[in-house]
Amino acid sequence: MTTPRTLEGIVDKIGIGLLGYGTVGSGVGKLLKTNAEDIALATGRPVELRRVLELPGFSHPDLDPALVTDDFDDIIEDPEIDVVIELIGGTGAARDFQLRALRAGKHVVTANKQLLSQHGAELLETAERNGVHLRFEASAVGAVPIIKVLRESLVAAEVETIFGIVNGTTNYMLSAMTETGADYADVLAEAQRLGYAEADPSDDVGGKDAAAKMAIMASIAFHSRVTLGDVAYEGVTRVTALDIAHGRRLGYVCKLLGVARLIDGAVNVRVYPAFIPAAHPLAGVSGAYNAVFLESEAFDKIMLYGPGAGSVPTASAVIGDVISVVNTAKGSFTRNCLCYKDLPFFPSEDVLSRFYLRVRVSDQPGVLARVAAVFGDEGVSIRSMVQEGSGAAADLVFLLHPAREAHLFSALERLRALDEVEGEPGVIRIED
Repeated sequence: MTTPRTLEGIVDKIGIGLLGYGTVGSGVGKLLKTNAEDIALATGRPVELRRVLELPGFSHPDLDPALVTDDFDDIIEDPEIDVVIELIGGTGAARDFQLRALRAGKHVVTANKQLLSQHGAELLETAERNGVHLRFEASAVGAVPIIKVLRESLVAAEVETIFGIVNGTTNYMLSAMTETGADYADVLAEAQRLGYAEADPSDDVGGKDAAAKMAIMASIAFHSRVTLGDVAYEGVTRVTALDIAHGRRLGYVCKLLGVARLIDGAVNVRVYPAFIPAAHPLAGVSGAYNAVFLESEAFDKIMLYGPGAGSVPTASAVIGDVISVVNTAKGSFTRNCLCYKDLPFFPSEDVLSRFYLRVRVSDQPGVLARVAAVFGDEGVSIRSMVQEGSGAAADLVFLLHPAREAHLFSALERLRALDEVEGEPGVIRIED
């Protein structure tokens, strides 16, 4: 009979320096305390919080005031701190703190997606040069272990597509718009009231948050550097309750998708709202949850699903990275990005895409023919069309065959210029 291991006899503590004790930081502190024995048994050594960097005068009911400092040097110069966890966000002080920690020989764990998507190469090269690890599981999809899967489990699988819902705020909003028929502004206000959206939600609703995550995942999956500047992104600000309702009647559900593909040996990474069939597994991912599909000839399709944010789920991903750092053999490849390729980027205007298009027109003879002529001139083929409305105006709702995006958007510009077209057309990609 095997005797279970206990904390008795385990020595050589792992010291943690924590930068930021906000929503996620306090979750890390809580898990380090409540799950201390499990963490120690997983690493073979106790893991303890030694210092917390916060603003002067900061206090928290669950935090020993003696641990708090407002001077990063207290963390850098502490020889008993082995791992620095950065949770302050931003790309200024956070970058400086991470670089200093790595150069001082301390491992770094972070959830900072914007910093990694813009300065990941510099940080990973610094980690490799100094023989330490930079881990960032919580930077991509919260508690969903996508980074570990891509870096380790599927490192030799030649992933060809990453496709999924990677922002909980917009997924909550689009789910609510679909279920209630409410307009964008009303749903955003409710999301802010419930804490799903920040006071300034622009990174989420504008697509920048999702774009940063897709840059990180694409870099690892395709072994070629992708930065935030390489990702074209659109948010949900132009998605209307009217278009969601039309899509629903046609059998589609609207989601903000992050899509990274290898096309003819080139990389294309984007974020945009899209209609997907109601029967698709992603269509059932509601609320603030995230889900990511990975596709490869090696394994066909894999779907990872779970909470994309929140104090404890994100903190659990951070603690998982700490455990991984402690248990990783010295010299392991997992401290670098594996971005050994330099693949070209495939132009988005050349991507073949299907589209839903809604055009409000004055209801008079010959309008449909003029609209159809624009499509024909631009090489865009109509799959189906429904006319809805009565009286002086009507909505023409088109589902289009795959076309080069440059051709579709050229047609859209010409449609806007027609006297018979009223207001801004609604245009949403379709992903089958």
